[in-house]
Amino acid sequence: MIALSILFLASELAKQRHGHAGLIEHYPWIVAFTFGLLHGFGFAGALREVGLPENEIPLALLTFNVGVEIGQLLFVGAVLLALAALRRFFLRLPASIHATPAYGIGTMAAFWWLQRMAPLF
Repeated sequence: MIALSILFLASELAKQRHGHAGLIEHYPWIVAFTFGLLHGFGFAGALREVGLPENEIPLALLTFNVGVEIGQLLFVGAVLLALAALRRFFLRLPASIHATPAYGIGTMAAFWWLQRMAPLF
């Protein structure tokens, strides 16, 4: 389900690039809540599988989420710096490059989903 949620996000980003409003634009808090819940349950299940005691799971989830948020902020900062550097050396980035992240994310998520589904067939 996590891979499908990431594929959904990539699809929404691609739609947005083509000027179509999607669920993310109309209901951002519902999408964010659903993603957080789904990914949190996935991580909690993984913690349980590795044998973490039940009373340690809330703290592990909290520190994991704080770490993810810090990592996302660092990643976004690095991307913004790279884009600023590219803009300084080039007048314009090609328009086709703006869709690349959505298609890259979608490709990886689809591969991940297919990899998880293959044992079922």
